[in-house]
Amino acid sequence: MLVNKTITGFSEELASKSPAPGGGSVAALAGSTAAALLAMVSNLTIGKEKFKEFDEDMQQVLKEAEKLRLRLLQLVDEDTRAFNEVMAAFKLSKGSEADKKMRATAIQQAFSGAARVPLEVANRSLDVMRLTEKVIANGNPNAASDAGVAVLMASAAAKGAAFNVEINLDSIKDGDITAQLKSSLEQTMDEINGLEQALLAEVKRKLA
Repeated sequence: MLVNKTITGFSEELASKSPAPGGGSVAALAGSTAAALLAMVSNLTIGKEKFKEFDEDMQQVLKEAEKLRLRLLQLVDEDTRAFNEVMAAFKLSKGSEADKKMRATAIQQAFSGAARVPLEVANRSLDVMRLTEKVIANGNPNAASDAGVAVLMASAAAKGAAFNVEINLDSIKDGDITAQLKSSLEQTMDEINGLEQALLAEVKRKLA
């Protein structure tokens, strides 16, 4: 599993000739690190007397951030598996008409999966971004810069994942599936873009 590698090992794997892991896995990793930063800021807030009024809220943020961190880590490997399934589908036999039909179906299913995984990365990154709003408002102000980095990482994760959704949509022949995935992605990215600007402005206000 990619997530069990050292940072150095993952970086070396990423830099190799292999097309996977690639941008999709990196996007998921970025989202996971954003969630981890939120967990850190929560831990730096919980139990502090001066932030006592926010203790319960930050406990809940910590719980949600941990769930998102772990899910996005899983998606690092799921994205690479989805890509490998596409490659495996293309290697299926074309010997007979039945083989060709089976291969074509497998390819379409694989491309659909390869689009859905990064779409989930984008959606989970949006969840991280929403959670960041609470952290900036109620978290330890001494860690405001860390919350700001979480905003940037969550945004990068979603935008990177969006590229991977779009490139796979081009290969999906079912118009209904394409339209559904595209609509979902557009809604997610519209919210990401709006939140990013608002949250970064709030971070800058906290740092001033």
